[in-house]
Amino acid sequence: MFHRRTMLALPLLATPALAQAWPERQVTIVVPWAPGGSTDFLARLVAQRLTESLGQPFVVDNRPGGSGTVGHLSVARARPDGLTLLVGANGTYSMAPHMMDLPYDNNTAFAPVGVLGRSPIFFCANPRSGIAGMSALIDQARARPGQVAYASSGVGSSAHLAAELFAIMAGVELLHVPYRGGGPAAQALIAGEIAFGPTDAPTALPLMRAGSVTALGVGNATRSAQAADVPTIAEQHASLAGFECASEFAMLAPAGTPAPIIARLSEHVRAAMAHPTLLARLTEGGMEATPGTPEQWPAYLARENEKWGRVIRARGIRAG
Repeated sequence: MFHRRTMLALPLLATPALAQAWPERQVTIVVPWAPGGSTDFLARLVAQRLTESLGQPFVVDNRPGGSGTVGHLSVARARPDGLTLLVGANGTYSMAPHMMDLPYDNNTAFAPVGVLGRSPIFFCANPRSGIAGMSALIDQARARPGQVAYASSGVGSSAHLAAELFAIMAGVELLHVPYRGGGPAAQALIAGEIAFGPTDAPTALPLMRAGSVTALGVGNATRSAQAADVPTIAEQHASLAGFECASEFAMLAPAGTPAPIIARLSEHVRAAMAHPTLLARLTEGGMEATPGTPEQWPAYLARENEKWGRVIRARGIRAG
């Protein structure tokens, strides 16, 4: 017969054993977008490092659709054994809940592993637009209310919401021209179909270096290491103090995934994000590593939800 003290000790003894046994076979990392984008790029870098450090294959499974919600739903419904994970962007986990009816409860469906990194958003203008910085953009928008056009990768995208956040803070009205993805939006900017557009770093940096676009400012709180000569948006005009926007990427697991597995995974993910080879590849791709712990997630998500929910409600934005 077991003593009560022995029975109580069994779960404690099992906890490290559970973590050490995981992963016992292949792990799938769901990316809720098509191959080739920033989320996919980051997920594949992390998958490679985790494969090497944990001794089991980590493979990326692209499941696009529904502004990222198709991939999120597949993970929300997955068995919570640590063998199905998600790498998603804040466009889906902190913006989409305010713009559409989700097929899952965003507050309870996932267990956080932590934020991985970010892709700075640059506000870029066509060189022929006459816009040389954020103050000049504000002047043009105030002189021609609702006529200064900007491109985004779609209604409800990070680029769309970044521009609307700017418009609210600057007290201006802009003309939104949504395109079917970041590529077409960038081409429209280069061609001069629109005056400016918020553009993520992997797309913006090569265009800036080639002189195809003029960089007006970066949405980081501090200047980007990849373009140190470009001022932050916040430092250029009093009305924009505190302005910050970026595409941020996080790893999530299905709710109910055992805490010891989450803890071990988070430890290996943070080590992966600090690896020199991965950091070099991120820098080449215009991205930054900003790894966080599961414990930091609730406060981070609350800030993101409050910020973008306020913008979305103020502008009445609904995504399909």
